[in-house]
Amino acid sequence: MRMHWFLPETPDVLGTLRTQADVTVRGLAAFAAWARGAADQESVVRATEHEADGIRRTLQAQLRTAFSTPIDQEDLYSLSELLDGVLNAAKNIVRETEVLAIDPDERAAELADDLHEGVTHVRAAFDRLTGKVELATIEADAALAAQRRMEKVYRRAMHDLLSNEDLRQVDARRELYRRLLEAGERLAAVAERIWYAVVKEG
Repeated sequence: MRMHWFLPETPDVLGTLRTQADVTVRGLAAFAAWARGAADQESVVRATEHEADGIRRTLQAQLRTAFSTPIDQEDLYSLSELLDGVLNAAKNIVRETEVLAIDPDERAAELADDLHEGVTHVRAAFDRLTGKVELATIEADAALAAQRRMEKVYRRAMHDLLSNEDLRQVDARRELYRRLLEAGERLAAVAERIWYAVVKEG
């Protein structure tokens, strides 16, 4: 009797993570455009968030069946979850501006631009998680630099509010800026996890 040997399934989990990052970059580009007045991009932000959720679930399913992965499974799972948090934050900001009854201003647009730039560096880092991994950390550092710029813009934005006598506007904008800064902190968490994954693999 001839025996048949089957190799264990090897789904492209890193490729799936990169696809999730592609969708996230697209979503954050729409978010940045929305923050600069393109109201029609709101629906794109929402749609990409749902799309990214589906890809994240695909990655989780792949991790359950994968015999081996190019980097540690826990790191792949965490990177996907943390990245999802960035796009979720952007979607929530879009929704909450409706509740706050305000439109994003120039400071909010600056924050959104930096968030988008940071995510593009995260996406580039994902391409370097195998091979010349030191390039992944360079991209992660660039994402962290974008987050630090967000902190500076946030401080300027809060200072600008001191001259605003409309207390309702002050409260609403303070909340908007805070939410944007939190999105930047989620971006930083992705970058830090990239560093952790590279150091551990090394």
